Amino acid sequence: MVLKTFKATVNRKNGLAVEAVTRNFKINIDEPKELGGTNTGMNPVELLLNSLGACQAIALTTFAKKYGVHLEHIRVELEGDLDTEGFLGKADVRPGFQDIRLKLYLKTDTAEDKVNKLIDYVQSHCPVADSIGRSVKIEPPKIAVEK
Repeated sequence: MVLKTFKATVNRKNGLAVEAVTRNFKINIDEPKELGGTNTGMNPVELLLNSLGACQAIALTTFAKKYGVHLEHIRVELEGDLDTEGFLGKADVRPGFQDIRLKLYLKTDTAEDKVNKLIDYVQSHCPVADSIGRSVKIEPPKIAVEK
């Protein structure tokens, strides 16, 4: 087994807005105004949907040649259902997505059976889909109080 550790750092900017940093890349993340934010960036669950879509597109591109599939264009549309009352503590419902739907738009001249084999492979090898779809152990946070 070869484990690679990926890292991220998130710093609060103001209000609910945060800045996420990985390597030399930064993303502003916030909540929409109706959830108490200032709408200066995607919120975390929107970012999660985008991460899943990006992983699908990258995996399709990465493995297309292996399956003899020529992909001229890829578009992934995603939507997820989440009860915000759970996040806000107003109802006894889970705070996360209850359902996520993907639609893949592929421009290709490759036979459908080859495309379907590629899609099956991608669905079983997309790290983000695997992380979301199966229970991932999240260790309790270690806390460092700074003064």
